[in-house]
Amino acid sequence: MRIYYEKYLKKIASDLRKDSTCSEKKLWQYLKGNQLGFRFIRQKPIGKYIVDFYCKEKKLAIELDGLSHIHEEVLEKDRIKEQYLYNVGIQTLRFTDKEVDEHIENVLLTIRQYLIFPLKRG
Repeated sequence: MRIYYEKYLKKIASDLRKDSTCSEKKLWQYLKGNQLGFRFIRQKPIGKYIVDFYCKEKKLAIELDGLSHIHEEVLEKDRIKEQYLYNVGIQTLRFTDKEVDEHIENVLLTIRQYLIFPLKRG
């Protein structure tokens, strides 16, 4: 399956990779280089969105939520983005920056569980 995206997002994604948050950098240390048995890429454009991490083989997006994600308007944008991803066949796992910073093993366990036993679509 080829993933289409708005071409202008390519430069934005590149800039985001250069200016990653602390939690993105930390999680990337565990995702890069097929360490979990699957290839992940950072800041992947999909449609009119960019996801923090993406595994094409498992059609899995991982999103990290910082402090701005407590605001209702940001939460609504997250819901719309997640629904779009679901509609094109991509499951999303969300973690807070705090979860990554303080409980990385739990985050990795959740990701590993999904990679082995992906959620079934109904």
